[in-house]
Amino acid sequence: MIFYLIRRAYKNTTDIVLNRIPIENNGPVLNILQLSDLHLENISISPSELYEKLKGEPIDIIALTGDFLDRKRTLPKLAPYLKILNQLNAKHGIYAVFGNHDYVLRGENFQKLRDILEQNGCKVMQNENTTLFVEGNPVNIIGIDDFSTKRSDLKASYTGIKPGTNLVLTHDPNLVLHMKDYHFDYLLSGHFHGGQICYPKAYHLVKMGKLVRMNMIKGLHQQDGKPFYINEGLGQTGVNIRVGSRPEITLHQFSLGIAQTDSLPAI
Repeated sequence: MIFYLIRRAYKNTTDIVLNRIPIENNGPVLNILQLSDLHLENISISPSELYEKLKGEPIDIIALTGDFLDRKRTLPKLAPYLKILNQLNAKHGIYAVFGNHDYVLRGENFQKLRDILEQNGCKVMQNENTTLFVEGNPVNIIGIDDFSTKRSDLKASYTGIKPGTNLVLTHDPNLVLHMKDYHFDYLLSGHFHGGQICYPKAYHLVKMGKLVRMNMIKGLHQQDGKPFYINEGLGQTGVNIRVGSRPEITLHQFSLGIAQTDSLPAI
């Protein structure tokens, strides 16, 4: 029986869910592919399988919200996935932020991770912002570094921000509880893996911040009336099993609406 349960839990890691999330604001749509928590030490989808799932999808930007890997030996596994993502021809490119596991790497190994991302067409963002235009509408991509390892710097992330729609990419969603004075229209995150092992509940996540105690560990939520999304992750950490959760690929259909006058932070 124990062997059967473990085998079933491992099989769950191959049952990858593709979720489509519409965020409607009566404006032009930005199609966002979000991948989070690849954890390439324990991932159950190959680059070619990932491509087969996503080919033909309309994608404007690709958002990678951290935790690519945490072992030096895994670094060579990253480039093949990034090459596949480039073949999806996202109109406005690929944007990436780091998670807590990425920072397990030190010195030259962490730099190599960053280099691999940049050499494969990713815009790596550490507390900074950039602007793109969608049908003439300015969209600020704000990449905020990992909150759980105390690397987030909201003031730096919003420095020089222009009026427009604010799309925040970050790893740890607990950051939203500290953003009352920093406007965002949509925030994408990961970190919790949907609990990964939820039996009977994901009690082991309690140490991972206030959002868990608020029962916000996956999916679409709101904070101060603003939507944010917690991706369940594509890979696994620790043991390569899932119970009560599934690996996730997310396609966000984000309608931009009209640029808000409160798009600038109140600082």
